[in-house]
Amino acid sequence: MTAHMNKLRWILCLMILTLASCLLTGCGTEKSTEITSLEQLNEPGRKIGVSNDTNDDLLVAEKFPKAEIEYYQDAIPGYLSVSQGKLDAYVYGKLTMGNAIRNGMQGVRLLDETMGANYTMAAAIAPNSAIPDLEDKINIFLGEIKEDGTLDDMIDRWIVRKDETMPEIPAAPANSDIHLVVGTSGIYEPFTYYVGTELRGYDVELAYRFAAWLGATVEFKVYDYGGIIAAAQSGDVDCIFAALFITPERQETIRFSQPTYVEEIAVMVRDTSTAALAAAGPEYSEFADLSGKRVSMLTGAPFEELVRSKVPDVGEFTFFNNTPDMIQALKSDKTDAFLLNNAVAALAVNRNPEIAFFPQDLETGVFGMAFAKGDPRRDDWQAACDSISEETKKALWEKWTGSDDSVKILPEQDWPGSNGTVQAAVCDTLEPMSYVGDGGQLMGFDLEMILLMAKELDVHVEFTGMEFSAIMSSVQAGKAVLGAGSIIATEERKQSVDFVEYYPAAFVLVVRSMQTGEGQAGNDAADGGSFLSRIADSFEKTFIRESRWILFVQGIGTTLLITVLSILFGTALGFGVFMLCRNGNPVANTITRFSVWLVQGMPVVVLLMILYYIVFSKVSVSGSVVSVVGFTLIFGSAMYGMLKSGVGAIDRGQTEAAYALGYTDRKAFFRVVLPQALPHFMPAYKGEITALIKATAVVGYITVQDLTKMGDIIRSRTYDAFFPLISVAVIYFILAAILIFIVNKIEIRIDPRRRSRESILKGVNVK
Repeated sequence: MTAHMNKLRWILCLMILTLASCLLTGCGTEKSTEITSLEQLNEPGRKIGVSNDTNDDLLVAEKFPKAEIEYYQDAIPGYLSVSQGKLDAYVYGKLTMGNAIRNGMQGVRLLDETMGANYTMAAAIAPNSAIPDLEDKINIFLGEIKEDGTLDDMIDRWIVRKDETMPEIPAAPANSDIHLVVGTSGIYEPFTYYVGTELRGYDVELAYRFAAWLGATVEFKVYDYGGIIAAAQSGDVDCIFAALFITPERQETIRFSQPTYVEEIAVMVRDTSTAALAAAGPEYSEFADLSGKRVSMLTGAPFEELVRSKVPDVGEFTFFNNTPDMIQALKSDKTDAFLLNNAVAALAVNRNPEIAFFPQDLETGVFGMAFAKGDPRRDDWQAACDSISEETKKALWEKWTGSDDSVKILPEQDWPGSNGTVQAAVCDTLEPMSYVGDGGQLMGFDLEMILLMAKELDVHVEFTGMEFSAIMSSVQAGKAVLGAGSIIATEERKQSVDFVEYYPAAFVLVVRSMQTGEGQAGNDAADGGSFLSRIADSFEKTFIRESRWILFVQGIGTTLLITVLSILFGTALGFGVFMLCRNGNPVANTITRFSVWLVQGMPVVVLLMILYYIVFSKVSVSGSVVSVVGFTLIFGSAMYGMLKSGVGAIDRGQTEAAYALGYTDRKAFFRVVLPQALPHFMPAYKGEITALIKATAVVGYITVQDLTKMGDIIRSRTYDAFFPLISVAVIYFILAAILIFIVNKIEIRIDPRRRSRESILKGVNVK
């Protein structure tokens, strides 16, 4: 039986991996008609997904009465369903879905038309918080940070500039008599999400700032959206900062603060054009092809005349604050080409197969670091730059424009700095020249060049990241001594600032890749390494980037702890109850039958939520402890049933024979009956262990960050279903196999057929 079960498991693993491979390569999927307007969604047979935590179903039913609505607990499966053609559209927040696309969610795009409605986000306040007047205090706090500009700054950093750096917020003393417990979700970027093991986001910063304003220590508890309201109602948290939408139903059960953010509701559809791209070349190859087209550039980049010198009848110029937004605009047909320097463009093209270099350069030039007009320090910095050898500059260029991110580390400022510290304004979004790395630190070719010059001048440098458009203003206003960040020293710019020129540059255009009838799938077939490269990329994003493997380790530890303790306590509970009921005690049997019926007839997640939010609502215990209690009851009831059936299979004559040999009732049970019953129920016992470890996957509903929850958190960051889900499935298989292996070893040790004659007859008078 065990051998057959092992074979079945391997077959199931192969089926899962085959299915996943199909999902990655797109096998078995058919292209649907491209959706370009909201009107197309109001047709019979259309399927539109909405989230359970919104009222979007009412909005969709009103606008698209002919469509079918499907509900999703989590937005990410909704995005994947759209990309795979299972849904025609998904309705959710425009900012949130846009972040998903920017962070790697492929095969989808947003319609230009929106739903004409908004989400209003606010903090939710627990009705029985121990902190008096908490709602009034939160509203006063929000009013103050709106008035002094702090909230606008947060919106600019988290939502406009996508800056993931958490600011330093003074914490209350550890001995503060006010302790604020905040509920959040950890899966809703940019409001509440994980970077590695650190919780960050707009709402997380709001909570930290409110705690500091209140003079309170702060504790975060992470919930699924399905349980976060119940946590506040039961008093498990004082308030919720989790991008929570205000809905009429929620307002009936919980109080909300004044709004913290308003987000537009948009529509995500499948991007059929992405699947049809080929690597044959750029969509446009001659300047004449760009006649009447839209050309984009970074805000503050004055190159309209440069483009017109090559394309006199260009259609329109548009401007963006950062490169990722321009790339997304190009992919979604909101622009036809964008202008960058050669370094930034090279990285963009290498990382996005849907875009390509326009084959002709606009103009060559030189990269420069900006100084205020007439600043005498500029000459000293130019001399320091000229002292750096061309070989060193070339090596640095290859380092920062190459694909090996492991070598992209800035040197420490370990020189004395006897000539003071200078402020440097640098762009934070123009990789590889100047950008924010995974660790939240500013880095890039420009910064290392500045540090080499600073070492020569014996000064220290303090870098401040900002939008490209703000660099020149910072230098001119004297807020920074120098400015850098992929700046090309043009004649127009030289009229406003002086430059230290340090490396050759070129202006280039980036356009979409040319489309062919064969599509990307054909290219993948021709390119044997494309599937493996995507597997490697998925693995890197899931495990390596931001040290996310640590989350898996933490989740495995939590899952194992809950499982092992539940097995031990459940076995003891079931055995103890069986011993009470074994001889027919009517009271014990009645109570036990009712309890077993109640526990086994209730869905696991419902039982856990009743225990957490009702039974233990007034007790300060962690979700892990409640999980152990719940699964102990579940396993204990199963253990009772197994013992009852196993012992019942032993003939009554065995007990009578034991009595005849002089055994007491207890010894007869433990030495004769139970050893014979073990082989009858051990297969079921091992099956219950496997079922238990899988059942623990729902503990995320009660703020436990187990293996499944960690997989959800990672998916919310990578927008990649393959490795997080497959990894979680494989790890569950391995954990179950380890536990069954241990039980098998124990079973062999207690097998009565392996006991000696002396052990069996111990205590028996054989004379």
